[in-house]
Amino acid sequence: MGRKPKSDEELIYNQLELVRTKAKLTRQQLADAVDVHYQTIGYIERNEYSPSLVLALRIAKALNKKVEQIFSLEEN
Repeated sequence: MGRKPKSDEELIYNQLELVRTKAKLTRQQLADAVDVHYQTIGYIERNEYSPSLVLALRIAKALNKKVEQIFSLEEN
């Protein structure tokens, strides 16, 4: 079997921008809270980067949400 190439991996959809803006946080503020560069938050919001499980959990905790309220395998 083996691993799929990165381009064939399943896309992770997210509501990060919506949840972040409802929380009245800038990308920089959220990035500081989860210890990443603010551009990483932008990449995630634009679906250009899928966060690790650890980062997804940190983001959910910082936004006081369950991870599945932000990230999903299905488009919302």
